[in-house]
Amino acid sequence: MAAKSDGAPVSLRNENPPQSSPRSEPRPPQDRVAEQRYTLPDCCWTLGALLVFFWDGASDLWLAADYYLRREYWCFALTLVFVIVPSVVVQVLSFRWFAFDFSESVSGTAAAAVVAASGAEESNFSTKDSGGERGAGRAVAAAVLSGPATGGGARSCCRAFMWVFQAVIHIFQLAQVWRYVHALYLGVQSRWHGDPERRHYYWRMMFESADISMLRLLESFLKSAPQLVLQLSIMVHTSQVLPLQGLSASASLISLAWMISSYQKVLRDSRDDKVPMTYKAVIVQILWHLFTIAARTLAFALFASVFQLYFGIFIVAHWCIMTFWIIQGETDFCMSKWEEIIYNMMVGIIYVFCWFSVREGRTHCRLLIYSVTVFVENVALTTIWYLYRGGTDRHGNSDFYAVMMVCVVASSYALGTFFMFVYYCLLHPDGSVSGWSYTVEKEVPVELLASPASSLPPDLVSSPPRTLQRTKGSDREQDGDVFKVRPPRGAKPSVPNLKPRTEGPVIRIDLPRKRYPAWDAHFIDRRLRKTILVLEKAAPVTPRIQYRCLGTPKEVMEYETTV
Repeated sequence: MAAKSDGAPVSLRNENPPQSSPRSEPRPPQDRVAEQRYTLPDCCWTLGALLVFFWDGASDLWLAADYYLRREYWCFALTLVFVIVPSVVVQVLSFRWFAFDFSESVSGTAAAAVVAASGAEESNFSTKDSGGERGAGRAVAAAVLSGPATGGGARSCCRAFMWVFQAVIHIFQLAQVWRYVHALYLGVQSRWHGDPERRHYYWRMMFESADISMLRLLESFLKSAPQLVLQLSIMVHTSQVLPLQGLSASASLISLAWMISSYQKVLRDSRDDKVPMTYKAVIVQILWHLFTIAARTLAFALFASVFQLYFGIFIVAHWCIMTFWIIQGETDFCMSKWEEIIYNMMVGIIYVFCWFSVREGRTHCRLLIYSVTVFVENVALTTIWYLYRGGTDRHGNSDFYAVMMVCVVASSYALGTFFMFVYYCLLHPDGSVSGWSYTVEKEVPVELLASPASSLPPDLVSSPPRTLQRTKGSDREQDGDVFKVRPPRGAKPSVPNLKPRTEGPVIRIDLPRKRYPAWDAHFIDRRLRKTILVLEKAAPVTPRIQYRCLGTPKEVMEYETTV
């Protein structure tokens, strides 16, 4: 990966932004900037996520203690394992992220960014660590990060206290709670401060929200999903439902539906090229996943209560097929090939229970294939259980109980499918952001920059954490300048009413824009995060982000630097 940061104005010859969906109404880009504010529903949503987290964890621990008191040691051990192991994995990952983010080391990108933000407006600063630029960059960066020399001792004590505090937090398995509280704090600070502090806090809040969404999604499908199957299997096997079992199962189910919907919302909110998801759409999506996952896990529990070994074989086979299907789709989420494979394996676990979009473009065909596959599997698992369940329960109502279970599976899946159609037909934020989808017939003259009515090219992002659109397919220009834009034949130029802003630092990233629904590179690569945050703190104005869109040799030379 390579990136470049400078403080000079960017050429107004730019990439051709993607065309907007014909279904979406035009909307000026200023509205997108205005939407980037922390609101009361955002705060309530975070508090609700905290409540779901405590409910899920506390109910599982309470149920494990109840199993122990009842001398059901196998149930106690399995319940406790599905609580502790996923939590430890998430804590280790969270502490690793904290250690990287809190370390005082400054990358070459951050050093060059701080140099650009601290003075030289006419010079271009490369991120390549070479010669005097590296020493000067690190010196300026250290000055920005460290502050006055007189506070060095107090600052060292504060940093040592933070390391101890975070270690204690992670040892007690409360990293998610701390990150939720920190996100709340950053969001409230963004409301209390004006620009540019508001933008800085909002940017940090989006980074924190992305982290907690990734961690909670991972924890949910490593802990809540198997916990739900386990408790439902115990209920089916014993033909009774204890209050604590119902409480734990319902908490796990709500946690799964909540977190996959929250992940999609935070992801869309962080993208400037996608319409954000409303809370009405999020609630409908929660209901969709709630009922489909309930039907899926109940079918698993019925089958596992009779065929434990074959159930394990079925789960492994389904996971392998789904993982291979995802890998064949060539996802673009991580920064390396092996990280991408691990990510695909984790998504394969999610595909065992529910649908999860991992590719750019229209998902109707893939969703239809997945839904039909899951429907056939649910019918097959439930039918096999019904035919081979054998015996009657202690009340002698085996047939009625079996028919009732089959009806619950069918009705739950039908309700989930209904809410899925409601979401995609009425509430899905389809298409790219309107108002950014314009083309320029020729290069914008430099003289127009002095005019207040002049246009700002669409590659410049003036409000964090949004990034810019990427060009793909036939829109790519192979023989022009790096940022040259040429319209399709017959297209009429249109100039948006945007206030130009050519001053300030620019971060150029030598990566194509990540495919939806993955986060952009600066959300995934923590080195770029550190660069952006350091530059945001040092620069008088918000830095702008540019992604590579062309594959020409000239562009490779333009971005021939390494982080």
